[in-house]
Amino acid sequence: MSTGTPSPTSVIAVTGGHVVPVSGPAIEGGVVLIEDGRIVAVGADVTVPAGAEVIDATGRWVLPGFVEGHGHVGISEEGVGIEGNDVNEMTGPNMAAVRAIDAIDIDDEGFRDALSGGVTSIVVKPGSGNPIGGQSVAIKAWGGRTVDEQVISDSVSVKSALGENPKRVYGEKKQLPSTRLGVALVIREAFTRAQDYRAARAAAAAKDEPFSVDLGLEVLARVLDGELVWDQHTHRHDDIATALRLADEFGYRLVVNHGTEAHKIADVLAERDVPVIFGPMLTSRSKVELRDRAIVNLATIAAAGVRVAITTDHPVVPINFLVHQAALAVKEGLPRQTALEALTVNPASFFGLEGRVGALAPGLDGDVVIWSGDPLDLTSRAEHVLIDGVTVYRWDEQAHAGRVVERSERFSR
Repeated sequence: MSTGTPSPTSVIAVTGGHVVPVSGPAIEGGVVLIEDGRIVAVGADVTVPAGAEVIDATGRWVLPGFVEGHGHVGISEEGVGIEGNDVNEMTGPNMAAVRAIDAIDIDDEGFRDALSGGVTSIVVKPGSGNPIGGQSVAIKAWGGRTVDEQVISDSVSVKSALGENPKRVYGEKKQLPSTRLGVALVIREAFTRAQDYRAARAAAAAKDEPFSVDLGLEVLARVLDGELVWDQHTHRHDDIATALRLADEFGYRLVVNHGTEAHKIADVLAERDVPVIFGPMLTSRSKVELRDRAIVNLATIAAAGVRVAITTDHPVVPINFLVHQAALAVKEGLPRQTALEALTVNPASFFGLEGRVGALAPGLDGDVVIWSGDPLDLTSRAEHVLIDGVTVYRWDEQAHAGRVVERSERFSR
């Protein structure tokens, strides 16, 4: 009986395709060589070892698997209702101690959608109902019998929200926070306590004295220490300014999520090297914060020198439309290379995952997607998806449908 993810075929060679590593120039008729689940060579003159499994990608495009930097796959399940909605623990405004990994159902249809859209890695985050929502986790989109077998890193970020969402949630409860002032106060007080907690913990350790652990403050201390990114949900430019102000006060690493009005202060974000995970773009102006929503804003932000990624905020927009948003952004002026980086290397680097995913390069995971054509052409489709060198999705030309490799086919019982 298998006790974990099955071993991939020892050596796999994807040959003959238009290889786009993203981290380097495209290679016509290139080879991507994968051994024991990791990429070992990428180039035009790579020797394919005898006995390797060869995947012919002639006439197709070969890219790294896309990285969704902000999603709720598995914790906000589509078509399930309240039973599958575990995205927000809204019983208190500070939920730093909760972890997204504890609520992920890997049988959520969203994971199948991810594969059909060429998405192989996802940073799954709590929602935006709380000023402090909890801890995120970076996982592969397929591969295990439990989510634990799909984890890339469980130390990536803490989700936080400014603006309409938390003030509405707690305003309706007639408790703090009911205004933007109160939302900022909750965050500021939490980090002030975390600073005191960290100092007390260090003092106790120096004296070899017992110390009572607080799970939430432990998490915030890790943010203060730079171990975890502060993932800030924010749309309006004044809320982004508040996010910057709080980051200045406490010195943590800030990533702006959504950034609908980031174009209004893009120069400030660029100067401070604060990245933006932009989107989702395929939504209506469903609330006041989104009244200035426009796809062209992403091109403006990137032109100012801000490092950007693109998000569907799944299930707000289905995750398989991640690449379509990038294509529309190119239509509105975003450079093609920037769009591809926004789907791959950038979100990986925002969360310290660049040593595993986000490009086709030696040493990285064998997460490879073969496309029927240019993925930024809306008529192209993902035809063959590998994660860690294992085929997890194939397009069936005769059936005119995609087919995910089911777990029953991947694990011996």
